[in-house]
Amino acid sequence: MSPILIRNVLVLGAGKVGGTVADMLAEYHRVPVTLADREPSRSEPGDRLVRRTVVDVADSAALEAALAGHELLVNALPFQFAAGVAAVARKRGVHYLDLTEDVAATAAIRASAAGAESVLMPQCGLAPGVIGMLGAHLAGRFDELHDLHLRVGALSRHATNALRYNFTWSVDGLINEYCHPCAAIVQGRPVSVQPLEGHETLVLDGDTYEAFNTSGGLGTLCETLAGRVRNLDYKTLRYPGHRDAMALLLHDLRLVERRDLLRQVLEHAVPHSREDTVIVFASATGLRGGRLEQETRMARIQGGRLRGVDRTAIELATAAGVVGVFELLRTGRLPARGFVGQERVALEDFLGTRVGSCYAALGEPGGGAAPASAHRGATFAHTWPPQARRHARKEPRA
Repeated sequence: MSPILIRNVLVLGAGKVGGTVADMLAEYHRVPVTLADREPSRSEPGDRLVRRTVVDVADSAALEAALAGHELLVNALPFQFAAGVAAVARKRGVHYLDLTEDVAATAAIRASAAGAESVLMPQCGLAPGVIGMLGAHLAGRFDELHDLHLRVGALSRHATNALRYNFTWSVDGLINEYCHPCAAIVQGRPVSVQPLEGHETLVLDGDTYEAFNTSGGLGTLCETLAGRVRNLDYKTLRYPGHRDAMALLLHDLRLVERRDLLRQVLEHAVPHSREDTVIVFASATGLRGGRLEQETRMARIQGGRLRGVDRTAIELATAAGVVGVFELLRTGRLPARGFVGQERVALEDFLGTRVGSCYAALGEPGGGAAPASAHRGATFAHTWPPQARRHARKEPRA
C-alpha cells in the first residue's frame, strides 16, 4: 500500500459534526477543506483552510461539479443521503468516507464498490467506526474467542427529564438505530435481534448504566468475525429508565409506525444539550494459553475547544474517528481502492494518528497507547487533553 495524494477535501454537511471534521482536518493536517451545505453559512474571516460553499446534493450535477478538484469526500450528512452521494463519488473516482450507522446504506455502498478506482469507506465515526477497530483488536488477542460485548453511550451529563436523556447528536440517527433490526452472533450463528431488547444493567467505574440492542453499531464486524466468535453483540449505553420510556413511545403508543410524528414529539419535548460525555466499553472473554480469561477496555471522552470553538464530546469523538482514518489512508496504511470495513484499521495504527489520543485509554492496559510524544505537528495540548480522562472514583473513608 502506497501513500495517496490528497490535496483538497470536500466535507458535505456543515452541521456540528461536519464543522468539527473540517476544523480537525485543517488543524491537524493543514489540508484545505471545502465545507458544503445546502444552506449558506457565514465564513470565518481570514480562514485560509476552511472555505464554505453551497451544494444541494439532491442535484447530482451540482455535486459532481463540487467534487472537481477534490481527492477525498467526507459525507457528514444524514444517513438518507449516503448511498446516493457515495455513488457520485465513485463515478468521479473520489475517495469516500462517511459517518453513517444505516445498515441499508452501507450495503448499497458495498455493493457498488466492485471495480471502484477509489476507496469507499462508510461508517467511519464512533459506532460504527472506532468500536469496530476495538472489537477486531480484542478478538485478535485470544486463541479462542467466546464472547465479545461492545457498548457505547453518548450521554448528557445532566439529564433531568423522565427519559433520562437530552439530545447530543442527530434526532434522525437516534430514531433510526432504535427502530431497525440489529446484527449479532449468538452461539456461533449470525442472527437479527430486535432494537431495545437485550436489556441489561452494568456498573462501569462505579456508575450504573443500562444497555440494550440498537442497530448499526457493529458495521461489518459480524461478517468479519463469523466463525471466530461464539457470541457478539453491540448495545447502546443509557441512564437507567431510558429504555422503558422509549419502549412506551415506540411500541405501546405505536410511534414506531409513525416516525415523522415521533420525531416531532421528541424535538418538541426533549432538549438538546452540549454538556455531554462519551463512554466506550468493550469486554472480551475466551481462551488464551489454555486458560479462560477476560479483557476489558474503557474510555471516557469529554468536550473541549478546537480552533477556538467549544466542541461537545460526541462531536470530537465522531470527528476523530473519520480524521484518523483520513490520515491512515493518506499515509498508505489502508487499501487504496474498493470497499474498506472499519475493522480493517489496526487499533494501534489509529491510536498513533494525530487525533488518536482522544481514545488513548483504549490502548494496551498500562501501555500508555498514543502518548503525546508520538504526535506530529499540532496537538490538542491547549484545547483538548491528549490523554482520555478516566473517571475518578472516590473511595469511602474508613
